[in-house]
Amino acid sequence: MRTVNIGIVGIGTVGGGFVRLLQLHHDDYVRSYGVDLRIARACALDPARAEELGVSDVFTTDWRDVTGDPDVDIVIELIGGMHPAVDIFEDAFAHGKHVVSANKAMLSGEMGRLAGIAHANGVQLRCEAAVGGGIPIVEALEHALAGNSILTIAGIVNGTTNYMLTRMEREGLSFDEVLAQAQSLGYAEADPTADVDGLDAAAKAAILATIGFNTRVTRDDISLVEGIRGVSLEDVRVAAELGYRIKLLAIARRTSSGLDVRVHPAMIPVEHMLASVDGVYNAVYVVGDAVGETMLYGAGAGSYPTASAVMGDVLELATPIAHDRVPLPEAEPFPRVEPIRPAESLHDRYYIRLTVADEPGILAEVAGVFGRNGTSLQQVRQHGGSQGSTVQIVLVTHRTLERDVRASLDELRGTAGVAAIDSMIRVEDTQAWKRDAIEASSRV
Repeated sequence: MRTVNIGIVGIGTVGGGFVRLLQLHHDDYVRSYGVDLRIARACALDPARAEELGVSDVFTTDWRDVTGDPDVDIVIELIGGMHPAVDIFEDAFAHGKHVVSANKAMLSGEMGRLAGIAHANGVQLRCEAAVGGGIPIVEALEHALAGNSILTIAGIVNGTTNYMLTRMEREGLSFDEVLAQAQSLGYAEADPTADVDGLDAAAKAAILATIGFNTRVTRDDISLVEGIRGVSLEDVRVAAELGYRIKLLAIARRTSSGLDVRVHPAMIPVEHMLASVDGVYNAVYVVGDAVGETMLYGAGAGSYPTASAVMGDVLELATPIAHDRVPLPEAEPFPRVEPIRPAESLHDRYYIRLTVADEPGILAEVAGVFGRNGTSLQQVRQHGGSQGSTVQIVLVTHRTLERDVRASLDELRGTAGVAAIDSMIRVEDTQAWKRDAIEASSRV
């Protein structure tokens, strides 16, 4: 057994968690895996942080000291963002070093290109921590579920928005109130755009779709990305009355016309397993044709949960290295083998809340607009009492095309009796997620 040397770039929240996890469990890794891990280089901007973590003797402020060190076997990149993260990957690969990263934003666009560079240099790129924090979903998709054709991946992959929706439902708080509290508790950034507008979830959806369906999917391929800014307390209450809960979902499905990949708030039945995931927790639900429904649940962020995923990747690489075996190189990157369906072709049910004039004939006028655009209504109900000269109505459509619903809403915006289109939320057909699985009786 030889020592496996680690170079880490970024010793903030996650990087610091990794260092402390190694210090805590070093001897356990030796006993369980026969792996002696040592931090040979630690790069950051603040030397005081290195001293706090006990790595000041290997500290540097130049990431090139990490990627270029001939003793370093594995580079861990935990600074996030595009640059110099991309440069760190490229330089590490050029020096024959494996890279482990949690950089979802960068990998959602660059993973294919970087995987190609890793393959050419005979090393690996590993990114378990980039999706779902401590949840081992990448390992599950790549190995444990490899015997399946993956049909659906649907996940609550942003803890901030899940926390906010949970508080709105349980305590009757408004979006603005729960956002302020999430920021005060450190669950949301001062600029919450990436979380509440769905951008963080979209980056993770691209990575999950790429791995789950063995085809290249980038963040730019996902045309339907909506966050929770438009979800009101009224919508949460009505959803409960209808037997649903609202969750921000990253959804990737295999269909006969290509991959359906999207991120948006969705109403899901209260009895579905994803509906029970509350607070800052994440969960990823996967349907395989053979295994059927599965779900992985756990902490989606934080110092130690994310460091746990990083350590898992490191140990996978370090185990053969420690015993003088060379880890397999990164597989050739997936080409684009499946088309991505446009958002307009989504076929779903829709919840719509409108403020309309409180006058005879308005419901017929609204229904006529939907009818002219090829959409039939399953439910129409008044929500609350009259508010002066206006009233709110709630509509739920039958399954229809997204483009027809959008055309209806565009027409309603020019209709005199319609004061406002308050909300539009998709009512997800969770039965469709598992429709092509092998019959349950065949799995018994």
